[in-house]
Amino acid sequence: MPVHSVAANGFNTANELYDRARPSYQPVALSYIRSAVKTADPINVVEVGAGTGIFTRAFIAHPEWTCAFKELRAIEPSEGMRDVFNKTVSSEHGSVSVADGTFEETHVEDGWADLVVIAQALHWAPDFGHATEEFGRILKPGGVLVFIWNLEDRDAAKWVAQVRDRVEQYEGGVPQYRLGLWRQIFDTAQYQKAFEAPQEKCWSIPLPASADIVIDRVRSKSYIALLPDEEKAIVKEDLARILKKGDGKVWINESEGIFEYPYKVDVVVTRRK
Repeated sequence: MPVHSVAANGFNTANELYDRARPSYQPVALSYIRSAVKTADPINVVEVGAGTGIFTRAFIAHPEWTCAFKELRAIEPSEGMRDVFNKTVSSEHGSVSVADGTFEETHVEDGWADLVVIAQALHWAPDFGHATEEFGRILKPGGVLVFIWNLEDRDAAKWVAQVRDRVEQYEGGVPQYRLGLWRQIFDTAQYQKAFEAPQEKCWSIPLPASADIVIDRVRSKSYIALLPDEEKAIVKEDLARILKKGDGKVWINESEGIFEYPYKVDVVVTRRK
């Protein structure tokens, strides 16, 4: 099935901004994933919807993972994102590669992977049943499937809620993670046949940010990247006002303009039967 048009066009437009602006993945979450994998090292990893390699870079740099994997195959349908990935990851790490593919067609051989990870991407799957069938096909029995997301925590500070309220009005029906539509994957016959019950974990973590970082993260969202320039300028002005007012803002270093950006890190782990 084709990639969602908003994802395909928006992320291909904003791929370098996306790589620069989006947050990385926290060590505590990567350690949690490591503890879930029981296969003897070194393992084979597939990362589906790898984007520009933000998760990949955090993964291969994490001390518990650096020597724990034999090969990581990243799968990404966006040519623009693969280009950034190749510049930032593949050329520096010979056991990592990136290739064209989708949730339904990874082109990985049967039973190759000990771990399949989908970071910040599962909600874009057009057919959860077919995606799950593909995950099950490429995983070894007992292999681990992981979904992970970073999400701005609107409940932790009023200014975060105000930013999200201003921006999310442009979503236009796209299947964002926050809507929970991705949970339909657990109801599919393919999931129930091939996988055990999911285990979920959440951490609340404030990340350092500046006004520019907050605005750039908004600009990196697929549906914002597709707005007319005039509308983008209006959004930017409104966000600047929200940030200047700073309801509930917690400063880290006010003289340098650095404050806490509350985030939640959500991880779902399941195992191939």
